[in-house]
Amino acid sequence: MAGIQKGVQATAHKSTSGHAGSYTGALVALTSLFFLWGFITCLNDILIPHLKNVFQLNYTQTMLIQLCFFGAYFIVSLPAGALVKRISYKWGIVVGLVISALGCALFIPAASLRVYPLFLGALFVLASGVTILQVAANPYVTVLGKPETASSRLTLTQAFNSLGTTIAPIFGAFLILSSATAAVSNATPEQIDALHMAEAAAVKFPYLLLAAAFLVLAAIFAALKLPVVEDEEEAHQGGEEAASAWSYSHLVLGAVGIFVYVGAEVSIGSFLVNFMADPAIAGLPEQTAAHYVSYFWGGAMIGRFIGSVVMRYVDAGKTLTTNATIAAILLLVTVLTTGHVAMWCVLAIGFFNSIMF
Repeated sequence: MAGIQKGVQATAHKSTSGHAGSYTGALVALTSLFFLWGFITCLNDILIPHLKNVFQLNYTQTMLIQLCFFGAYFIVSLPAGALVKRISYKWGIVVGLVISALGCALFIPAASLRVYPLFLGALFVLASGVTILQVAANPYVTVLGKPETASSRLTLTQAFNSLGTTIAPIFGAFLILSSATAAVSNATPEQIDALHMAEAAAVKFPYLLLAAAFLVLAAIFAALKLPVVEDEEEAHQGGEEAASAWSYSHLVLGAVGIFVYVGAEVSIGSFLVNFMADPAIAGLPEQTAAHYVSYFWGGAMIGRFIGSVVMRYVDAGKTLTTNATIAAILLLVTVLTTGHVAMWCVLAIGFFNSIMF
């Protein structure tokens, strides 16, 4: 995303009230959203090995979790844009928070019935709410301040997104993976089923807490007075027609870049617990491996804080190229080696992924 912001940050929207100094409160409120959706997204990295055990899934079946979650981004993003345009950024955020809360609440019946498709449906609803949040919040951040510092501002808010992704694995390891039970060789089918039911129930409390957090934030945003952001299209009414967003080559190429980047990052994060549990890599118990996932996302957090400063002085495109090259080299070393070399190389990728979003 670093490479496309210069091309689009000044073209899509503008603020109709206040000065740069008056945006601090709005940016703080928006930053809380970045934190929360980072947290909820990274919790999938813990949910994947957990549900794999609960339902005895293979890796293809397990990755339906990410397909349903990120598939919502593809399906819902355009309708979300139309919704936000219709009801405003502020109320788009409120709607997104309420839908996210509903998705979290749906984990309760999914766990009670222990039905995998219900979990997938809950994830889709949850991700639909997060998609609306991102559609509303990302461009909002870019216009709440000087256009020339939009890249730095968005990277800084993404750093708090990474704080959420850093904390989530620890939270998930403690509340979800800690419930994992060792296989009992002589257990009856009924006993095994009861064990899996207990493991499925472990997701209820964490997602109930998250549902409550989303609802509290929805109430806060409904009460907040946020700066009004006007579409550039509306600003051009009666004058020259605004150019299509797709006419900007930076946007088109950036969309391809984000597609590749997100696919790589999500794939790495999704398999980190299982990767580090592999005897050829580290042979760690899943609950212990989950803590190392925080190193991956913690590196992204540190990199984004650093990047928010660096990109004030260094061209965003050059920074992106450098980081992407190093990340590719680290991934190649991970593939070609084993043991702790592979483990630490894959974890280091998080740092160099940092500014790509």
